[in-house]
Amino acid sequence: MVSPVVDMDGAIGFVVAHGDAVDRARLSYLRTGAVPSEDILTTAEIGQAPDGGWPARWAAEIASIDATCFRLAELDDLGALGRPAARRGLDWLASRQHNSMWEEDDSLAGEAPSWAKPGDPEARLYLTANAAFWLSVSDLDAGWGGGRYGAQLRPAAQAIAAHIGEDGSWKSFLVSAWLSAAVLNRQDMFYESARIQIMLGERLSKMSPADVAAMASALRRVGVAVDDWLLTAARRRLAETQRSDGGWPSDDGSAFDVHTTLAAIRATR
Repeated sequence: MVSPVVDMDGAIGFVVAHGDAVDRARLSYLRTGAVPSEDILTTAEIGQAPDGGWPARWAAEIASIDATCFRLAELDDLGALGRPAARRGLDWLASRQHNSMWEEDDSLAGEAPSWAKPGDPEARLYLTANAAFWLSVSDLDAGWGGGRYGAQLRPAAQAIAAHIGEDGSWKSFLVSAWLSAAVLNRQDMFYESARIQIMLGERLSKMSPADVAAMASALRRVGVAVDDWLLTAARRRLAETQRSDGGWPSDDGSAFDVHTTLAAIRATR
């Protein structure tokens, strides 16, 4: 039996038809490496706080770790992690580490959603994995094996590993697992990363398309081989769940379907 394959033309068509100018610029960069216009890049960087982070919609004017990581993901799709705005955001993330981990500012406790709640251990692990992931990506792109952010990444990886069970389980959200696996992989903690990946493989058939796309694109971004068993299984799952319009559904509503589809394109290109 022939395994299904992703309809890349359909996915591209979905983003072109339903995305905005920034979405289409992200698509062009992912497909061809085309450098976006300065107007597009400025739009993607808008709202940055003076300290270098970006506030979330729920965070008023206070910079948020979660929101800053989301903006860095968008800028990464535009090839813009080397620009001054992204560099300030990355440096801000590095400065927010405390006791090897990351947590939102205490002043956001009343507004933060569950995945970013200050004082919550599940949120702490998620934010640590997310921040460390983007610092890892930055060092990888710059060729800094343990360079600019090495002082933050090594203790972060050790803290993450300490929160992973012997069976590869984790006490946090699903997204924390693949981000943790990516960070540990970059720190040459392959055994610890592999334990998590085995658990993710066991859950793959029940994961949403959005989660599968995000997982696969994150692991590919840190250099996990395209023929890795988990990524091969993820591509098969994405092919099985692609809609007839070429897109994939977001877990956060149809307004984010383009974002999920771009993640699937990153994962399968």
